[in-house]
Amino acid sequence: MREYYTEVADRYYELHEGRRSTAAEIEQGLAEYPSGHLAPPHGVLLVARYGGVAAGCAGVRLLDARTAELKQVFLRTARRGLGGAGGLLAAAETAAAGMGAERIRLDTRLDLVEAVALYRRHGYQEIAPYHDDPYAEIFFEKRIAPESGGERGTETSVRAGSRTGQGTPGGERRG
Repeated sequence: MREYYTEVADRYYELHEGRRSTAAEIEQGLAEYPSGHLAPPHGVLLVARYGGVAAGCAGVRLLDARTAELKQVFLRTARRGLGGAGGLLAAAETAAAGMGAERIRLDTRLDLVEAVALYRRHGYQEIAPYHDDPYAEIFFEKRIAPESGGERGTETSVRAGSRTGQGTPGGERRG
């Protein structure tokens, strides 16, 4: 999570203040980040591996019985452009459906143009804001088919490098 948070924080500070984030800002942001919202039975953190090494992640949590939220989609720089982000999205959608969700939502920042393009490419439609986090600038939703009888909160394996999409950093809100 540190690598994800550092990248999105650096991009934010570079855009708005012309500088990179400081170590203290990263530590403070990580300390404020909720730790339990991506844990079963109402959430899951998926880890993509390439050659046995963590290459990226994507989180899913339930907002209500029919709505899941996509969080922290991230792929390490060396693994981008190999299809891992599309694989993470597919796995996240499957996990959300397994928790009974009929739709999956997300928010991101407009400066994370790779993330915005990824979500649009994979069928996510722009929607009205569903919360008021100051870092969230654009909101998306995709309809998914809930699984009947699926196991809730099970671990999912994702292969980074499968040719199912494009790699990109995520920029979901904190909290």
